[in-house]
Amino acid sequence: MNNFLSARGVTKSYSMGKRTLEVLRGVNLEIAAGEFLALRGASGAGKSTLLHLIGGLDSPNAGEIIFKGENLAQFSEGKLTHFRNRRAGFVFQSYHLLPELTALENVCLPARVARISASNSEKHATELLERVGLKNRLEHKPFELSGGEQQRVAIARALINEPEMLLADEPTGNLDSKTGEEIIELLKNLRAEKNMTLIIATHDAKVAAHAQRVIELADGKIAG
Repeated sequence: MNNFLSARGVTKSYSMGKRTLEVLRGVNLEIAAGEFLALRGASGAGKSTLLHLIGGLDSPNAGEIIFKGENLAQFSEGKLTHFRNRRAGFVFQSYHLLPELTALENVCLPARVARISASNSEKHATELLERVGLKNRLEHKPFELSGGEQQRVAIARALINEPEMLLADEPTGNLDSKTGEEIIELLKNLRAEKNMTLIIATHDAKVAAHAQRVIELADGKIAG
């Protein structure tokens, strides 16, 4: 296994008034480039927190997240922003689409943040939306789309800057089983096409079963 991404002795806790909630308790994990990994566990097991740390959306209290030999904690704010915008793509359970924007405009957003020209970003976004089966939905706003269609827009948005890894937090959580299965198959196919690392956090054993490797989290630790 190569050194694409590592979690080393990672702990994470949150203060809730006088109480401290320990979410991760010394997690060690090695992830290979191009791997499809599922982080599985019950609600509160720490899988979403670990996914957020891997993606640089949060930082550990102790331990290290190492991406290609570099510690994310040592990144400048600018370098971390670039990492989140260009190296990692994010898909969330609740889609997080901007309601006032069309599907095409939502997908273009990360490219515009990266200062890619409007013409190039729109061309690439159109191609991605066609790839995820939304060729006829480019000008539709989120309220005009089904849950599955909104998640497809979110996937296209996550891929617009051609990230090296795609991080999906309960991507089927708001979908019926048939639509959820379609979304997982889409993610699998896109990972293979683009040679990306795909990491999914899920409580669903059926979703996790699609992965090449499943890591079980329980009480903030890797089980087994």
